[in-house]
Amino acid sequence: MPGMATKTQQGAKAGTEAQGDDTAVGAATTEEEAAQVEAVEEGSGQADAVEEEAAGEQEPAQQKVPSGVGLGAGAVVSAALGFVSLSGGWIGTLAGAREQLIGQLRTPSTANVATQIKAVYGNAWHSTALWAGLFALAALLTGVVVLARPAFGAPGRPQAPWIKSVAWAGVSLGVIGLLLAVLKYSDALLALPSAG
Repeated sequence: MPGMATKTQQGAKAGTEAQGDDTAVGAATTEEEAAQVEAVEEGSGQADAVEEEAAGEQEPAQQKVPSGVGLGAGAVVSAALGFVSLSGGWIGTLAGAREQLIGQLRTPSTANVATQIKAVYGNAWHSTALWAGLFALAALLTGVVVLARPAFGAPGRPQAPWIKSVAWAGVSLGVIGLLLAVLKYSDALLALPSAG
């Protein structure tokens, strides 16, 4: 029976060794899986970091690109100011009426007709022309700034065609309004009638 005890001990040792090998294989497999999971997580973490860096680089580029809203608004304002310079606007009308009232109050009734015409109507006419000239100058300057702005801004982004068109309209109306205002103020256009 001693032979049998040896076989049983050998079998037990073999079984224990087999279990130990299985455990070692299982542990090795678990370590390999853990390493693979870590590698995948590391890879995805690096991919996320790369995506975040790329997004970080793209955000400033998107922020640097102007939308053109300010230039469009400036072009419309330029055209509107040019129109007001030609039509007179309520400020010019109000200033003319004020000068007319001041002329009536300050001119004595004994003054000759030429003085009365100049004080009552001439000063009002010149005041209206002055305000029209100021609006025309504002329209001209605003339009020029809108047209010149892309040269000092982002060189790669062209200006929208409608912005250029409206700005050119504002510049044109400003030039015409300024010319008419100078002609009205200097009495070269529609001068006051003579009293004699």
